[in-house]
Amino acid sequence: MFIGHFAIALGAKKYAPQISLGILFLACQLADIIWPNLVLLGIEIFEVEPGNTAMTPLNFIYYPYSHSLVALLIWSVLLALIYSLLRHSGLRAAIIIAVVVFSHWILDVITHGPDMPVTLTGSDRFGFELWNHPYIAVPFELILFAIGFWIYANNTHALNKRGSVGMWGLAIFLVLIYFANIFGPPPPSVSAVAWSAQALWLIVAWGFWVDRHRETIISGSAETITGTAFELGT
Repeated sequence: MFIGHFAIALGAKKYAPQISLGILFLACQLADIIWPNLVLLGIEIFEVEPGNTAMTPLNFIYYPYSHSLVALLIWSVLLALIYSLLRHSGLRAAIIIAVVVFSHWILDVITHGPDMPVTLTGSDRFGFELWNHPYIAVPFELILFAIGFWIYANNTHALNKRGSVGMWGLAIFLVLIYFANIFGPPPPSVSAVAWSAQALWLIVAWGFWVDRHRETIISGSAETITGTAFELGT
């Protein structure tokens, strides 16, 4: 799963318009942002194994601290709490962030082989192996992304040309990266994958930049979301 994660973030903007798209991108990909660093530190392990599944050559051997159900519950609460403390946001924003973070485990369970851990130390793993059925997996993820993008595009309005071009450019870039990962050659090494995964930060930054040039549409008109007007209970 790649653009499917971003689909959740894009769609979530409708339900928490005060949260920047950059924060939502950080939330949806938090597991994959943590994971390569733990790999580089030797804490988590994977191998480049062409043919491991029909859609990815990566064999995820050990990654409970970034991708287990328990870990993602912890990361979701931590990010939601940090955001709430820094932004003085209400309960609704915290819940949306936590849900977006945890959605990573659900989507990965759908697509991965049986390698998604449940706990930090146990051996139980799940995975419905959708990656072994690319004729289902690719349309599924593209449709999911199209829905998320449609929700974001129809609930925000470009303040200027950068808000429009930036949004469409982001969507095209994500789709191109998605297909490059599917049809491109296997990566040369584990370290190459781990280092290239740091580019997720650029997509997070792109999300912040795009959102700065767009505003939320309310009741048929465009208004900029500021303060805590949309926090729970106001």
